[in-house]
Amino acid sequence: MNDELEELDEESMQDSEALPTERPNPIIIAASLTARGGLLWLPVAGLLALAGKRKAAKRALTAAVVAMPIGHLVSLVVHRRRPNAANMPARRALPEHPDSSSFPSKHAVTAAAFGTATALEDRGAAIFVTPLVLLVAYSRLRTRVHWPTDVLGGLLIGALVALAQAGIGRSAKARATACRLAAIVRPVFSDHS
Repeated sequence: MNDELEELDEESMQDSEALPTERPNPIIIAASLTARGGLLWLPVAGLLALAGKRKAAKRALTAAVVAMPIGHLVSLVVHRRRPNAANMPARRALPEHPDSSSFPSKHAVTAAAFGTATALEDRGAAIFVTPLVLLVAYSRLRTRVHWPTDVLGGLLIGALVALAQAGIGRSAKARATACRLAAIVRPVFSDHS
């Protein structure tokens, strides 16, 4: 199964016209570089907060902060070589030369967590954040740092982290509401016993 997956990845990167081998556009390079370590999402969260979307900014940033170490843990378990593209201009466009496991793309994990959490909290804000998430994910393919399945896996992991965070938030909110309701109802019933 792993051999089939690697073969599929290699074919998709070699035969794809969407992934040229020449140096990428500076915007693509900037997206890849600024998203390293999740740094890109700090100013994006700041802009969301300034736009009056503080709750979305907080949830998105929290999801990204939680997702990043999860991505690193998965990469410790899944040992996968990176694409052999060191001589391509597309690959040489980045100053970084990562040698960690290729799966998952931590850039994609963090971006998807941030984007999904934003979308779950504020769909209007997601209209602006989603293209940035997709640009970061594409940048990792275009610069030949990751296989397509690394990026897809990263997007899936990040989205799952954000969905889990939303579920935890809802259950905590439901417990808080139940406690408030119990505090209101308890005196009514205790007076009549």
